[in-house]
Amino acid sequence: MYRKLEKEYNSKVLVYITSDRNNMGAQIAPDVIDFFIGHLDKIGISKKISLYLYTRGGDTAAAWNIVNLLRMYCDELQVIVPHKAHSAGTIISLGANEIIMTKQATLSPIDPSINTALNPSIPNGMGNTFPVSVEAVKGYLEFAKEELAIKDDVALSNILIKLSDYVHPLVLGQVYRSRAQIQMLAEKLLQNQVTNKEITKKIIAFLCSESGSHDYTINRREAENDLGLKVSKPTDVQYSIIKAIYDDINNELQFNKAFNLAEINGAYAVRRCLVESLKGGADYFVTEGECIHGQDTNGQHVVQNRATFEGWRHEDKEIKVLEVNDLENEEVYYEKSDEFQV
Repeated sequence: MYRKLEKEYNSKVLVYITSDRNNMGAQIAPDVIDFFIGHLDKIGISKKISLYLYTRGGDTAAAWNIVNLLRMYCDELQVIVPHKAHSAGTIISLGANEIIMTKQATLSPIDPSINTALNPSIPNGMGNTFPVSVEAVKGYLEFAKEELAIKDDVALSNILIKLSDYVHPLVLGQVYRSRAQIQMLAEKLLQNQVTNKEITKKIIAFLCSESGSHDYTINRREAENDLGLKVSKPTDVQYSIIKAIYDDINNELQFNKAFNLAEINGAYAVRRCLVESLKGGADYFVTEGECIHGQDTNGQHVVQNRATFEGWRHEDKEIKVLEVNDLENEEVYYEKSDEFQV
């Protein structure tokens, strides 16, 4: 399917998937960069690269790094969105020359959230903290000034002091810096697909604040007609390939099936992130463990979960073409293995 997609778009295809499976999700993170480099070195400098992307988001700096890295290996960058490319995934999409979106594909706002050790603690959250949304802080202050019509400087100062009782002042400072940074990054990335400065400002304003919520989704029609992004829809043939790839990956990562230890008895291995290409094979982030069911001294059912490994593994999936059967317009190939498989 990857080879067919490369033929359709006359490009080299690189696939990046971060699972949003309940209890076993993953996010765009800096640790993926070295694996991108490994695949891109094997693919080599290319006229065009198509990044097949599915993600709910993650680290903003990692997304920026991924776009810059991809553009060092190609003249034209295309992002293919089969379903979700949200938050940091939308940031990656903004850096492309063209975004291919299916009927069900969605982008999202790019307003960041701050996650630091100084964030507010979640009660009984075993040391976990609340992410602090940049736009939520802005909304709190605007609510006081605009909706409540508070104009007095002393009153506004007290409101800010009250906020700092819950959110550390250093986190509030990071909120301000992150908001300025995300707008700067978006402007730089959009230069590859939008040349009109007014349209660029409109896109940034909507994606950073005017959408109203980080959960807002942007479909293909809105992305192209309302925002002015360079969006293309796939042909019927291209869509069938894109959808088939998504269905296959969904079956492998089980996006729609929550990970539930109560349903597992014995060893398990859950893939949570994929980076794949024809030349580079498959790198995947996996959580492995063993789940044992039993009873305690009171006869109550208990589940013991023992993690055995969590990290990246490599699988060689390189496929080489032997010949092309023009009669049926299908490629005949074999997989690298001990025996030829035609």
